Amino acid sequence: MTSSGNGLPIDRRSLLAGAAGLLAATALPATAAYAGKGDPPATSARPYPENWPALEPYGLADTRQDLWPREDNSFVLPLELRPRDEALGRVWMRDTYVNCFDVDGRPVYVATGTTRVPGLDAAGPWNDGLFMWTSPSLHGPWRLVDTTGIRPGAEKGKVWSPEFVGENRPGRTVVAPWQEYWYDDQFGKRGNVWAPEVQYFQGKWYIVACMGDHSQKVGSFMLVSEGGLEGPYRVVEGNLNKPFGDSFIGGPAFIKPGAYHHIDGGMFTEGDDAWLVLHNNLFAKFRDDMEDIVTTTNLPLFRQSPYAPEPYLEGAFVFKYGGKYFLLHAAWDRTSTRPDGTTRAAYDTAAPGRVQYQYDAIVAVADSFEGPYSKRWTLGVGAGHNNIFVDRSGKLWATFFRNPNFGYWADPSRIGDAAVPGVVQLEWTGPQGNHLYAKRRNPGHASD
Repeated sequence: MTSSGNGLPIDRRSLLAGAAGLLAATALPATAAYAGKGDPPATSARPYPENWPALEPYGLADTRQDLWPREDNSFVLPLELRPRDEALGRVWMRDTYVNCFDVDGRPVYVATGTTRVPGLDAAGPWNDGLFMWTSPSLHGPWRLVDTTGIRPGAEKGKVWSPEFVGENRPGRTVVAPWQEYWYDDQFGKRGNVWAPEVQYFQGKWYIVACMGDHSQKVGSFMLVSEGGLEGPYRVVEGNLNKPFGDSFIGGPAFIKPGAYHHIDGGMFTEGDDAWLVLHNNLFAKFRDDMEDIVTTTNLPLFRQSPYAPEPYLEGAFVFKYGGKYFLLHAAWDRTSTRPDGTTRAAYDTAAPGRVQYQYDAIVAVADSFEGPYSKRWTLGVGAGHNNIFVDRSGKLWATFFRNPNFGYWADPSRIGDAAVPGVVQLEWTGPQGNHLYAKRRNPGHASD
């Protein structure tokens, strides 16, 4: 999700000073997915890495370099460039999503995310829709999906956009009225789509995405393909008039009252059942026909172990592995200075003196989808708003994008390396530990 409405202004000198102090202060002691649908290899005698001891008090952020995406555990996907990407030399992307699906016995890797239009430095106040790439291998070649058979002459790879409103027909809505572009005196053209997630369920392709802060209504919706991965897609019945869930007061001040709904929607599937997962603590089961959710108001809550106080969280995502359910969130690690002069890194609420440093992926584990979920821990530094997937060989990966809005990657010296389609390998600590981490250099091992 690409909102910047929850943060404080950044003092660049304070940011750099805080980053240096932070590294010195944190030398702490030691579904439709391809590979078995999220099941680990059946080897009971293999050694597993150890869980790191929980940081105390609960809510501290783990900033150790072992949890960063690095050259030895991660890479940026070599996605096929569009004409708009040629000057930068790579695809500018937020909210990177990657998955591997088994389609007719062959692996199909899919990548998508939030992109921007030429001439704008962000994905707002408008962007031009959702692009998708596919590959037979995680390392490529990554090609834009071929949409030329659906829209000859249109930009290749664009599977959905508010621009497609002219394709609406009686009984088939491609762009709902609340998703169309609109205009005002403050921003001009408005309307943007964020954080797409692709799922292959019961032989059909689905996209769950979010109309962003500059849209007529802000919130999550679902598209279903009437063909293959390339589409054509239409809006499901439950989103013809509004996003999923209730509206409430939220987002930046320029959002119209009553327009804000729950963002960052995603899908979790298990067997013949599918659930909608919404920002940042809600879920709902889909109807059997997948045209809407069963409960449309007062949605149930995950049973979590919140921080005290609970900060603003984004990007809820559920992944099942080893018989356990993992609930991910994106949280800002905010740094502050303790009375003794050392740096405190924590998932705090915004306040004066707290500087947004890294946009982290935090995770908790449970025995059931609803919870109760354990206390959270840091899965990856700077890897917030991600998803987890299993590749063809059974390896675990998470995505990352290096948030360019605030914090570490927004510094002018690093901004050229921000907003990337990145993946980082993960490690599982086995059926006893049941933790997931970005692959660490020296985690230690324990026999199961």
